[in-house]
Amino acid sequence: MKTGLTQGLRRAVQMRPHATALIDGDRRFTWAELSARIGRLAGALHELGVGDGVRVALLATNSHRSFELYFAALQTGGIVTPLNHRLSEREIAAQIADAEPHVLVASLEFIAIAERLRAACPALLHIVAMDGAESEGVFGYETLLASAAPIEDAGRGGDDIACLFYTGGTTGNAKGVMLTHANILANSVNFIAHMGIDHTAVHLHCGPLFHVAAGVRLFSVTQVAGTHVILPRFVAADVLEAIETAGVTLATFAPTMLRALLDEPSFGRHDLSGLRYITYGAAPMPEMMLRELLQRMPDVRFVQSYGMTETSPIITMLGWRDHLPEAAARGQLRAAGRAAMLAEVAIVDAEDRPVPVRTRGEIVARGPMVMAGYWRRPEATAEALRGGWMHTGDVGFLDEDGYLFVVDRLKDMIITGGENVYSQEVEQTLLAHPAVSECAVFGRPDPHWGEAVHAVVVPKEVPWPTERDLIEHCKRLMAGYKCPRSIELRSEPLPLSGANKVLKVELRKALLAREAQVEARA
Repeated sequence: MKTGLTQGLRRAVQMRPHATALIDGDRRFTWAELSARIGRLAGALHELGVGDGVRVALLATNSHRSFELYFAALQTGGIVTPLNHRLSEREIAAQIADAEPHVLVASLEFIAIAERLRAACPALLHIVAMDGAESEGVFGYETLLASAAPIEDAGRGGDDIACLFYTGGTTGNAKGVMLTHANILANSVNFIAHMGIDHTAVHLHCGPLFHVAAGVRLFSVTQVAGTHVILPRFVAADVLEAIETAGVTLATFAPTMLRALLDEPSFGRHDLSGLRYITYGAAPMPEMMLRELLQRMPDVRFVQSYGMTETSPIITMLGWRDHLPEAAARGQLRAAGRAAMLAEVAIVDAEDRPVPVRTRGEIVARGPMVMAGYWRRPEATAEALRGGWMHTGDVGFLDEDGYLFVVDRLKDMIITGGENVYSQEVEQTLLAHPAVSECAVFGRPDPHWGEAVHAVVVPKEVPWPTERDLIEHCKRLMAGYKCPRSIELRSEPLPLSGANKVLKVELRKALLAREAQVEARA
């Protein structure tokens, strides 16, 4: 038998059969109980035709059943395909048509969508309802478990595909990323080695499990036989309550989530003393907000991870020691960390040639955590993995000590008057203004400059700053050509993808549509 992701589950059962494995609301499961349910679910999926390489799609909010499905599908030899339930039905249908899953397991609120998807996709044969009674053509999850017998593990591992995660699709059509058992195990090694976690870890899962950072963390915590605490979705008040009542020691958040926690009125009323680590990533962290977190949660060790779906996802980590005052004074809070244990990171120019230290270029990475490729897209795979390196599409540089600094996305770079402007730099400057809560910066077409720097800003409180106030603030801190030429103030939060990244493409579309309407009326 190859070494695969289900080995961690067997090890946890062997080590701690009667210890709490998972907490989901009022429900608690030991490792022995959880493993038994997973075995029966694997048997049920096998009866529905799931075997080696067959895709099993998941369309659901987080729950213990989502956890069970991840492991049960792998026990059959299948491939887990978690779908972003925040997408439109049309976008989900496109992913279903691409992945061609044999079975779709859905929570109750998505059953109607699931049935329409089955009608549109001939490869999708079976629907399983996670909660609620079965209906015509829809199997009940618990009914299947009650009648199924467990099966032997199929023994898949190594270079066999384990998960098919679809990229966010914020800049184009989503691509299925093929992550192998070895890829995800390498990510677990990187995470466990850098964090030093063991069976005493109590991990909170509140990010959507269709996102790679949340999904693969299920395997990392299982590998050390820790305890999983699962919330259906992120709600700041519920997260704080769960940290206190379940004794959470470790949690991971996107910066937008951390902002919501800090702004939650009940923040100061909860006992968070058991929380030892917070890991963060998925989007740039404003330095001002990080300093606020360090001040308001002084006993928590913060760790940043940087990566992407295609790298399972960790490439670099900025350890908790790099968040201490002496390291912060050296500017390390602005870094994304150093290469993870099994990762190699480099910076290259447009011809893929290595560049000197502190020279900006594209960030590339290689190692056992790098994907097998894009599902059914050999040309895109060859382009992304050219020369044996994963090309991230991010711009950055390395310093003399191997710290990576991420400057921007290549495609988010604004070229105005022949000068390159990196949107993240402008965003960080705006976020340093005390009245700015959120912002997004991108280029807008300009007849003179080619592109002009445009910002969308969500103020913290009234009275709002004026556009002129914010532009003058930027001019005091950066070169004039980098400063926004126009700023849109809005009261609504910025639109986010399922991975909690700001959807700049949506903001840009809305801006161009408004400008087109103005021109039409002129």
